[in-house]
Amino acid sequence: MNMQVQTGVTPPPLPRSLDEMQLPMVMMRDILLKTIFRKNVDRVSTIAQAVSLPAPVTQELVDIAREQLLLEATGTLKATGSNEMSYQLTDNGRARAIDALQQSEYYGAMPVPLEVYHEQIKRQSIRNIQITRDHLTQSMGHLVLPDDLISTLGPAVSSGRSILMYGPPGNGKSSISNGIRDALGDKIYVPKAVEYAGQVITVYDPIVHSAAEEQIDDPTALRRAGNRFDHRYVLCERPTVITGGELSLDMLNLVYNPVARTYQAPLQMKATGGVFIVDDLGRQAEPPQALINRWIVPLEEGKDILALQSGEKFEVPFDTLVIFSTNFHPNEIFDQAALRRIFFKIKIDGPTQENFLKIFAMVARKRKMPLNEPALVHLLKRKYPTIDNNFANYQPVFLIDQMISICEFEGIPYQMSPELIDRAWANMFVRDEHIVK
Repeated sequence: MNMQVQTGVTPPPLPRSLDEMQLPMVMMRDILLKTIFRKNVDRVSTIAQAVSLPAPVTQELVDIAREQLLLEATGTLKATGSNEMSYQLTDNGRARAIDALQQSEYYGAMPVPLEVYHEQIKRQSIRNIQITRDHLTQSMGHLVLPDDLISTLGPAVSSGRSILMYGPPGNGKSSISNGIRDALGDKIYVPKAVEYAGQVITVYDPIVHSAAEEQIDDPTALRRAGNRFDHRYVLCERPTVITGGELSLDMLNLVYNPVARTYQAPLQMKATGGVFIVDDLGRQAEPPQALINRWIVPLEEGKDILALQSGEKFEVPFDTLVIFSTNFHPNEIFDQAALRRIFFKIKIDGPTQENFLKIFAMVARKRKMPLNEPALVHLLKRKYPTIDNNFANYQPVFLIDQMISICEFEGIPYQMSPELIDRAWANMFVRDEHIVK
């Protein structure tokens, strides 16, 4: 079965002229000069690659810089078979590049205007994805889940709306979140940087974004091999940002680098078109209510509000599937107004005894641990009644790994027995007792 969800994402069109770039001409010229200065590129083909523009548009920009006496042709052709002219910065061009670098260290790929990026987000919206039961079931294939959970999760994921998963710890909320991410399956276009009010905000982050393999076209070729999209974007898997107890409100703001004088997109903007998972909600330094309050406008209106260093605020699209995961009951950490704004609320309970045994057998087979009926009877009839038969998904892995460690220490083949069950069980819980200091 093919896991790819075909959504027909339309690629960002190639700009055909400087007019179509919708960027300030001085900004484009300065990025060109800074890039030539920093990367030491001297032919239109290599300059085009460095600034991520088509060669004809780059040539327009080079010609403007030449008219302004900032670039000059060297008068020599490169011995590469392409008969390309070489260019170099004039003294004025070098001085302008150095001055521009003092204003902003950004060089390389031309940024995408924020309004142009808006249009691309619409083409590849997370809400355009239609996930079938087969897709979601296969992405969760490594998990043993209650029969009705896929029926509950499916509409939540397909809607692209916010999801709150809650329930006892150790029952796979994080694994289910990752399965949802895997079910998305397709690819989108992530801008290397966007521009707003003359400021550059870097978006593409190799730590967050997994770039897909792509065919590299010759920028000087008349007929390209079909890789025709705006290369100011990177073709990526739909992004996933996972945060936990370390999440703070500051991490949801633009990050300003005072040395480079550029901005970095906040986490939720990097997750645009993908999934933002807030794991262990309630373990952060900020109260959960404060975190949810920060998300109210984005969740309801599909837009986020960011601020520049100057204090100027502006809107960016919010096109992200937000998944909150918590071990607390929602009524303990949110007020009803906040809960109304989370579209789907799904309880993840511990497994039934039947599903617990399925998980136990699956883990044992994977770990090459032979099953033993007396040991399982001892576990179910003697041990679990002491905790009111509260099964959890993490327990089979814990118990079997404990028995494996004991067997390796004792120098015996992998095996399970009532005695080994008792020794493993003793490490799964800490007795409630007073320690004399």
